[in-house]
Amino acid sequence: MSTAGRFYTKDVFDRERYDRILEIAAEMTAVSSDEPYESIKAVFSQETIYQTPKIDSRAILFNERNEVLLVEELDHTWAPPGGWCEYNLTPAANAVKEAREEAGVDVEVCRLVAVHDQHKWNEPFEFFTVQRFLYLCRLKGGAFQQNIETLGSGWFSLDQLPKLHPRKIAPEQLRLCLQASQADVWETRFD
Repeated sequence: MSTAGRFYTKDVFDRERYDRILEIAAEMTAVSSDEPYESIKAVFSQETIYQTPKIDSRAILFNERNEVLLVEELDHTWAPPGGWCEYNLTPAANAVKEAREEAGVDVEVCRLVAVHDQHKWNEPFEFFTVQRFLYLCRLKGGAFQQNIETLGSGWFSLDQLPKLHPRKIAPEQLRLCLQASQADVWETRFD
C-alpha cells in the first residue's frame, strides 16, 4: 500500500505519510523475522508501484531411474533449473530458457504440474508473493556448461537429495512432480 501511495501521490504531505507507513511495515516485519530493519526497509523501498506477485517457473526433469535434474546454486544449495519470468516470455517458455541457461539442456515442456504459492510451500518467508510454476519437461539434449548462475548439475534420487535451496523447492514438490511424471492423466494442482 505504501509503495503504491508513494508512487501515485503528488502531495508532499501524503508522501510523508506513505513514507511513515513503509517504515512501520518494515518495523513490524523486522519484529517477526530474523532480518534487520534496514534490510527490510531497503527491500520494501525497491518496490515503486503497486505490488503484484512475482512469477517463478521451474523445469522439472526425471530420467529413466526417476532421478531429478538439479543445478547447484552459487550458495551450494540445489534446485531445479528456473527463475523469475522474463517480461516477454510465458512461464513455460521461461522454464525452457532457464533449463538452457542454468543446466545447459534443451527441454520440451510436457505438463504443468502445479502452481504453488511460495509462502505455503517454501521457507524462509519471502517479503513478496511468489507464484511458482512447476513444469514437467522432456530432455531433448545438451549437457551442463559453465555459466554465471550455477556451479554444476546432477541427477538425484528423491531418497538422496542434496541440500535444497529452501526458497526455490521443497522435497514435497519434487515428489508431486514425480507422481505427475508417472501419471497417464494429470490435473494441475494449484493453491
